[in-house]
This record gives sequence, C-alpha cells and structure tokens, in this order.
Amino acid sequence: MPVADESEGPARGIEEHTAAAVPLLAPADGVPPVLETAAAVAEAADRLAAGSGPLAVDAERASGFRYSNRAYLIQLRRQGSGTFLIDPVPVDGGLAPLAEAINDLEWVLHSADQDLPGLAELGLRPARLFDTELGGRLAGFERVGLAAMVEKLLGRELRKGHGAADWSTRPLPADWLNYAALDVELLLELREKVAASLEDQGKTDWAAQEFEHVRTTEPAPPKADRWRRTSGIHTLRRTRQLAVVRELWSARDQVARHRDVAPARVLPDSAIIAAAQADPKSIAQLRALPIFGGPRQRRYSRDWLAAVERARALPDSELPALTQPYDGPPPVNRWERRDPAAAARLTRARAAMSELSQAYTIPVENLLTPDLLRRLCWDGLPEYRSGTVPDNPDQAIDDYLKSGGARPWQRELADPRLVTALFDADQSS
Repeated sequence: MPVADESEGPARGIEEHTAAAVPLLAPADGVPPVLETAAAVAEAADRLAAGSGPLAVDAERASGFRYSNRAYLIQLRRQGSGTFLIDPVPVDGGLAPLAEAINDLEWVLHSADQDLPGLAELGLRPARLFDTELGGRLAGFERVGLAAMVEKLLGRELRKGHGAADWSTRPLPADWLNYAALDVELLLELREKVAASLEDQGKTDWAAQEFEHVRTTEPAPPKADRWRRTSGIHTLRRTRQLAVVRELWSARDQVARHRDVAPARVLPDSAIIAAAQADPKSIAQLRALPIFGGPRQRRYSRDWLAAVERARALPDSELPALTQPYDGPPPVNRWERRDPAAAARLTRARAAMSELSQAYTIPVENLLTPDLLRRLCWDGLPEYRSGTVPDNPDQAIDDYLKSGGARPWQRELADPRLVTALFDADQSS
C-alpha cells in the first residue's frame, strides 16, 4: 500500500507542462476518410492488427437527439496503424473482422463507461482497459476532462468542439470529423503519462482494479418509476396528477422508442406537467395548452389525450403514491429525526472518508460510492439495532462493502477507518 503523503497539491510526481499550450488544430496525418463499407472496415482491421501497443478508442453518440445509446461514429488509433473513423450504421453486420482484430487488445478510452455499452452492442469489447479519465481521478487531478489533462500533461490545447452534437447527422460535417479524429490523436501519449503518475504514487494496482470493474460491469437495468424524474413533478400535489404524468411519460416513451428520438424532443417535460395541472377533457382543451398546439404535437393529440383519460379513469387504489418508495435509506436530511444514531454514524464515517481522501489525493466518491456508505451507516449491520459491536468489526464491515461491490483496494483503505468511526466512537462515548 502506498504511504499517505500529506503534502499539498494534486497529482504528486506528475511532470506538468507549464509553458503555454500549443493548439492542436488538426491530426498530424490529416483527417482520415470515414469508412462506410464492410470491405473498408476489414482492411482497417488488418492494418490495426499489424500495429503495436494499446488501441485508442472513442465513440460519438447522439445523446439528446436519439432514444438509443448507439455509437454513430467510432474512432480508433494504434501505433504503426494510424487513425480510423468508422461509420457503423451502413456497415451493419460487417464489424466482425474489426472485433476479431481489436477485442484482444488493451483499449484506452477517456471516461470509458460512457462508450463501452454502445460499442458492446456492436460486438466490440476490450480484453483489457485503461481509462485516462478515471486514472486521472485516482492520480489526484483536479480537472479530468480530456482537454484539461492533455494540456496539463502534454502541453497541447484541444479546443472544445462538437461532443454534444447530433452525430446521427449524415453526412457528417468536415469540422466534426476533424474534432472526432483529434479525440484519439494524443490518447495513447496521455495514457503513458497517467500510467507513470499512478506508478509514482503506488496506485497502479488500484487503477487496474478500477479499470477492470468498469470493463466487466454490466449496465444497470432501468430504474422503476423513471417517470418520477420528470422535471417539475415536485410542483404537483395530488396523486391523480401524478397518474397523468405517469401515463403521458409512458406514452411519450413508446413514441420515442419507436421513432428513435430522444423523449424530450417528442414532448418536453414542461408539457407533461402542464397537462397534469390542467386535466384537459378534449383535444381542443389539450391543444390550448403550451406545446400541445404545435404542428409536431397535433398528430399525437389523440395519444396524449388517451393517456390523460387513462389516468383519470384509474381507481384510487391504483394511483401512485405522492412520494417515491425508498430504495435503501431515506434522504439524509431526514436521518436526524428518524434515527439520530444513524445520522451520527454517517457524520463520523463521512469525516473519516474525507480524511482518507485528502491523505491519498483521491476524490472521496472514488474511495467508496456515497450510496454504499449511506447504506452501511443506516442499517448495514445488524449490531446497530442491538447496540452491540460485532465480534470482528473489521470483517463485518469488509463483508458488507464487498457485497456492495467495493474493490479490494477500497476496502483495504476504508475498513480500519470505518471501524474507528462506527464502533470505537460508540465505545468511547
């Protein structure tokens, strides 16, 4: 285990560029053509297989525009092979040669959890992973965006561009493709700098455990009652209104899924809330509301009104509760009233984790997920209710954290601190 260093400053041991960053305006070898056929992808696969070292990977999606999370452009770069831009949409099932060439490699991504699910849908899955964003967090960087890290470690300026654009657009504009190619231009060099920093701080194994966790974790299933996240729902005070929100949200989701359009572009949340408040009885009343009278909404008027009518016809026993049932502990601001002892445990545990975060220059949320810490402090151990101390407190806490997905390095650091916070303090009070 690395020894905690209380010296100030993030990312100790990192060689930083202090001179003005040099703008990186275009790839050194120019923007490659977009590959749109199975034959072109197979040729690229052969060239990538002939390269050496890790593979830089990025993908562009159309979040906010499309319902799906699919990749609409894939960027790949490997030493000795160059950069490739692949449009997976027209290639369809022709990515098998690419998967065969790259799936056994170490992939280097920045914020890998954003892109891995969409790439997996295409049959592209890495055998090993290095996440420069996550590695930067563990190495103590205050700013872990790709542009910030490239500037700090490589002295180059990556100008912000089109990351939030609609990448389902065809044809893709030339400046978008330039931006996309630049995203992998320096990713392999960045990986080496981040890896060196982690090695200097004795965090290489910790990072490896985190990367493997990201690589192997399956996407979480959709949460129940997602409709409760409708913006503005907190303004509603009646269960019948919540039922309208639920029915309209579900109807919108069906349309969005069928059209592969982001739900907010089908019907904004503000319109759903307005309908729940107004309770329209006819299409005319519905279209009199903001948004619903627009030309894009009028063709769905019968669907939206039918959703409102379904909510109106529900018996009281089938109406949703005003508040969402808890999946785990209640909101922290209610702990003091409901369980003062648990509130005190959480305060001490948070303080212990904050000290650990400062000692090892790792964000506290990367030491343990806040949700897991809350669950541990609320009712994670049966001894809380009996007022006793486990026979082996360290083992009891370790078992709980392990069951919650905490990695070995996290438990090794957190266990002794949490034993002191949760039990030693009780003994001395």
